[in-house]
Amino acid sequence: MNETVIKQKPNYTMLFDFYELTMGNGYFQTEMKDRTCYFDVFFRSVPDGGGFAIAAGLEQVIDYIKHLHFDEGDIAYLSDRRCFVPEFLEFLRSFRFTGDIWAVPEGTPIFPGEPILTVRAPAIEAQLIETFVLLTLNHQSLIATKANRIVRAAEGRPVSEFGSRRAQGPDGAILGARAAYIAGCAGTACAMADQLFAAPATGTMAHSWVQMFDSEYEAFKTYCTLYPHSATLLVDTYNVLKSGVPNAIRVFKEILRPQGIESCAIRIDSGDLTYLSRRARKMLDAAGLPFCKIVASNSLDEYIIRDLLQQGAQIDLFGVGERLITSKSEPVFGGVYKLAAVEDGNGTIIPKIKVSENPSKITNPHFKKVYRIFENDSGKAIADYICLHDETIAPGEPLELFDPNATWKRKVITDYTARELLVPIFEKGEQVYHLPCIEDIRSHCVRQTSLLWDEVKRFENPHKYYVDLSQKLWNIKQLLLKGNV
Repeated sequence: MNETVIKQKPNYTMLFDFYELTMGNGYFQTEMKDRTCYFDVFFRSVPDGGGFAIAAGLEQVIDYIKHLHFDEGDIAYLSDRRCFVPEFLEFLRSFRFTGDIWAVPEGTPIFPGEPILTVRAPAIEAQLIETFVLLTLNHQSLIATKANRIVRAAEGRPVSEFGSRRAQGPDGAILGARAAYIAGCAGTACAMADQLFAAPATGTMAHSWVQMFDSEYEAFKTYCTLYPHSATLLVDTYNVLKSGVPNAIRVFKEILRPQGIESCAIRIDSGDLTYLSRRARKMLDAAGLPFCKIVASNSLDEYIIRDLLQQGAQIDLFGVGERLITSKSEPVFGGVYKLAAVEDGNGTIIPKIKVSENPSKITNPHFKKVYRIFENDSGKAIADYICLHDETIAPGEPLELFDPNATWKRKVITDYTARELLVPIFEKGEQVYHLPCIEDIRSHCVRQTSLLWDEVKRFENPHKYYVDLSQKLWNIKQLLLKGNV
């Protein structure tokens, strides 16, 4: 976050589901008060039927954890509810997070079923942070995943996020723009996202600018005079091919060419983008402006962008709004926060499992870690491997992978590299993770996404990337299932 921006941060401590407080009050009055427990955040399916998601939102989780506190207004409100014992309210007055957190760094590709964040903390602390942790990771991971799909569809052409005015509230716009930039967008229309997070803000004109002047030509000429080095002219206010593009050509020649400026563009925001961009390209080239770029916007998503390029559209940059910032095609990420283990009085970890008649909702128990397995020959990721926290993968030793849902599907690999995904974030309530700048997160996303096979990146029917369990973890899960069914 830009340290020069000094604003009063809202206190989000009370942003939780009320049942987290009633459970905390209950824990406080029982032997559960100081019991250490383990919770995992994971998700069950990739939005839009994709092959992978992108982790985002960790920076905001860290900031929230660091500033957790109940003020006197919060205590007064809770007291007025008359369902909490006075001792619990007194406990909340000095409340702070004292536990441990591990998480997957932002920008990392993630897959269903694997922990992307693990909390080890006293029960009350672990319970009270559930809602904020989930809403933050769910929202930004959703937008980052959608943005990454759109960026990949553009095949190297820059994509700008244009969706602030259609977002679900201020945080949806600002943090959505942050997530989109992490996932590969070249910039955003949201000035506050630039101010707070250094996600570059860009913007030119609206149709109202053109309408304000007596003529389209005057509007374009004035704009190019004021902003000669960043002139992008919106050419569809009246008629793209009959007036918009001809007036843009005239102004570029009159205002920019005498200054030796070749950085300019037109933007088309309506109509048949393939047809209009192809015709516009011919007109610009014939006028001696081959360097003039064509920007397209108008309710775009990854499928429309892919189709436009397949049809030969002459588009150099894309502006994508509502379908990105809301992930309109699937606006819920679906991450959950589930108990995985508790410790007894001696510090022994006791695994816990949630059983369901829906097999996809059965949890993986115990305190765990996750390895990503890379094939040495290609350098590509071939599987993720969830194991117990004290299991290790010895370099060079054969490793057996198997599908936890179809256990007869097994293979032994030998030429591989294993890297842990979860890294320490908090230890005993203190932040131990160095927050990378947004450019480093963005670069990390590019690198890690490049390590996935193209088959995993397909928009439709992607190859299933396996998330396997170690034999020890699988055995413990089966024992717990037999004891709880």
